[in-house]
Amino acid sequence: FSCYGSYLAFSILPETPERKAGLYLRSVRGPATGGRPLQEILLMELLADGEPIPFEAEAEAHRLRLSAGNGRQAEVSFEAADSVRFRLRGVSIRFSMATGAYDNFIPHTNGKWMLTVNTICETKLMFAPLEGRMESDAPWQAENCEAISILFHPENGEACEFAIDEFIVGWNERQRLDSFDECLTNAKNAFANWMSAMPAVPARYAEARELACYIMWSCVVAPSGHVTRDAIFASKNGMIGAWSWDHCFHALSLAEAHPQLAWDQFMALFDQQDASGVLPDLINDRLISWSFCKPPVHGWILNRLLQNSNLLTDERLHEIYEPLSRWTNWWFERRDDDRDGIPQCNHGNDGGWDNSTVFSVRPPIESPEISAYLVLQMETLAEIAKRIGKMGEAQVWLVRAEELTARLLEHFWRGDHFVGVQAGGHADIESQSLLLYMPLILGRRLPQDTRENMIAQLKVPGEFLSPHGFATENLKSPLYRSRGYWRGPIWAAPTLILFDALMACGEVEFAGEIRQRFIDLVAQNGFAENFDAQTGQGYHDFHFSWTSGIWLALAHEAFEEKMIRRTGREGT
Repeated sequence: FSCYGSYLAFSILPETPERKAGLYLRSVRGPATGGRPLQEILLMELLADGEPIPFEAEAEAHRLRLSAGNGRQAEVSFEAADSVRFRLRGVSIRFSMATGAYDNFIPHTNGKWMLTVNTICETKLMFAPLEGRMESDAPWQAENCEAISILFHPENGEACEFAIDEFIVGWNERQRLDSFDECLTNAKNAFANWMSAMPAVPARYAEARELACYIMWSCVVAPSGHVTRDAIFASKNGMIGAWSWDHCFHALSLAEAHPQLAWDQFMALFDQQDASGVLPDLINDRLISWSFCKPPVHGWILNRLLQNSNLLTDERLHEIYEPLSRWTNWWFERRDDDRDGIPQCNHGNDGGWDNSTVFSVRPPIESPEISAYLVLQMETLAEIAKRIGKMGEAQVWLVRAEELTARLLEHFWRGDHFVGVQAGGHADIESQSLLLYMPLILGRRLPQDTRENMIAQLKVPGEFLSPHGFATENLKSPLYRSRGYWRGPIWAAPTLILFDALMACGEVEFAGEIRQRFIDLVAQNGFAENFDAQTGQGYHDFHFSWTSGIWLALAHEAFEEKMIRRTGREGT
């Protein structure tokens, strides 16, 4: 449970050696050195007569309700992205924290207390009582509090209200809303306004659409540190950051509904582009990670936006042209150690398929989908160059794209399938990974027999094709793992890429079938990071924004096609 722009989240977490099971207030800021992965700050417990009592948690976009029966409850709502309001009826609430070096809870002004969190995530929280009483037990020992316990409970009657504000440097006095109900109304309206602009989907998916919209909305964080724009994190569960291909899919899904936010998603990683041209693997407010990169899908996504939205104004085309050019050239200048004109990946992470079986041998690996994406990226650069008056550069990009297409086929195609190639010695890497089918995104640029071979293989039930879509490793492969990350489960991004690829190859019916399988898979199993190809069960992160965004994009396209067919029938 979180809201647009916030770095705070509430999660129910299982027991581990480091923590009790329960409901936690967490931070989604970049972790402190040695901090906990989920950055749980405070355990929250409801109390009656001084003892913890069980409760049921129910979340809506604007409210988290903790119900303990007989009308006893606690309600939580965001007054602002950095301020959370609480209302208690018939119960008390206790926050507790196991402390480490320098963690402390000290009195501030006018009855407020300040929590400085050092060991988990380096943030500060201001506790402000509004109605009822606040008590604390935070014994001081030299440089930190030995433990921290904070109790809020009604003083006269059954009501208690308070606020928790999050800040980094200095806390500023704020004008609070008059009532908790006003917080609820404002939060409800904020989400409703967001959702009303989001893409329409077939009516039977209304509930899934609402959840997808909530995930996208609640995964936004405000500018802070390395985050220069409103940015959508992959999740506010474990994967707290914006990755440098996720952001493209977010831009695609938001282009019509929230164009400025869509553009901010696309540019957020380019804001941190290195002088060499490479984009960081990921960013959050405290971290820019350069250990890896992600695949150059940016040109393909931009072309999709050029064709299907009004997002790319002349001003924005000028803004992106040079950064996208540098990103493209980086692959040839810095990721082609053997100088054969075919860019390499130094790890599976660089291609976005972290543990794909293509990378079962030692890198660097030349993988064909990277070159395929770069072909499309150079064609997109050619189109942008034409639109902004750089006709000579446009022609250069087109020539380079044609040359790379020819090199790709010569380098990777083995008569009836693509292979990976180990850079340098150029030994073939045979793999049953779906990754080797991503070059199909080139569509009719590929020879007809190449396209037909690949599509025929994708259509065989029980190999890549499962009841729910495309497995990322052939189901008959000895290396297939049902929960194997990129060695089996279905993912959103490859589904969209292959949907586009099949459409580009004229396989409209098959593309529509794959799209429908994915739409149903996610609607039935939630917006997980990935899904069991055979059972449909969701795996890993269960609040994943790119699954949500891609699902919305595909479901909306299905809706639009249905409306066009209906309109066509009515007009005949």
